[in-house]
Amino acid sequence: MTLGKTWARLRHNGMVATESPMSQSLFTTARFDLPHVTEGDKLHRLLSAALKSKVSNSSQIPQSLTSAYWNSSYFGLDQVKIFQDSTGEEQQQILHLCSNALLEEAYFVEKAGVGYMAKMVMLAETTEELMLYGLFAADEATHLAQIRPFLADRDPVATSDRFLELLAEIVEMEDKSVLVFVIQVVLEGWGLSHYRHLANDCCDRELTQMFRGFLDAEARHHSTGVTLCDRHPITPQSQSAIVEALTSFLQMVQVGPQRVVQAIAQVKGDLSRPQQIKIFQELDTETHSGTRLQLLRSLLRSDPTHSIINHLEEKGSFTPYPPEQCIL
Repeated sequence: MTLGKTWARLRHNGMVATESPMSQSLFTTARFDLPHVTEGDKLHRLLSAALKSKVSNSSQIPQSLTSAYWNSSYFGLDQVKIFQDSTGEEQQQILHLCSNALLEEAYFVEKAGVGYMAKMVMLAETTEELMLYGLFAADEATHLAQIRPFLADRDPVATSDRFLELLAEIVEMEDKSVLVFVIQVVLEGWGLSHYRHLANDCCDRELTQMFRGFLDAEARHHSTGVTLCDRHPITPQSQSAIVEALTSFLQMVQVGPQRVVQAIAQVKGDLSRPQQIKIFQELDTETHSGTRLQLLRSLLRSDPTHSIINHLEEKGSFTPYPPEQCIL
């Protein structure tokens, strides 16, 4: 299902505002398009002072903005012939693109997280919930500050990434049950595993420490989502919206490591369909995606009736695509 179709269905169900998905309202909560002030701006100095106790000075100075923070084996590129046959400079360019894509994703996810947690402050139903989400917003703001220095582009204010566009759509939803289940139970649960792997396989000590430092906060965000879902049964309407959102997200996992193939194409030039299929085969895309899909399935335990899982299984959402179907 395309993003446009997902948006139309959710809008029809009254889950999101009626504006076009291409309008700026898409970023009302995620705020992907917010610019940064200059370092000399007074607001920047005030923010730096506020973050001083949370962000160490050492984490503000990455070793190199042109480094590939993860090696070829992390991306599976050590098994890809076109990569192995490339020059050393081309290999470094591909690894840099793959590494920077991971960092930009983390940057935008944490940026959306600040807006999401602020929104959940407004939707809180108890004082404790209000306080928790206020603390969670501070977690996300701190993470955002820690990631930013590692980006080659110091001030990213736009993205056309399909996952991030879907995330921006989801956080615009008005149904609290959908927000908590999709964002905190599924995506934050996924994020815990993702950040752990990023930390364990990272080649940079400071970046490794940064991602490991995220884990406690992400675990609290996830467990709070599980607790809230246990207390509030999901209505049929909410369940329908959850299934639609997760169908689109799971499809992005089903199609394999697209960013890796895109990075190769960006350096080596346009790839033919047979070349792309061969790369997906060498990346062992079905195993790569299958492992991740099973992890995501396990995160749906907060669906006590298993209705969401059953609907997604009927759609084939937990089955990875073969290489031939991964060409977009």
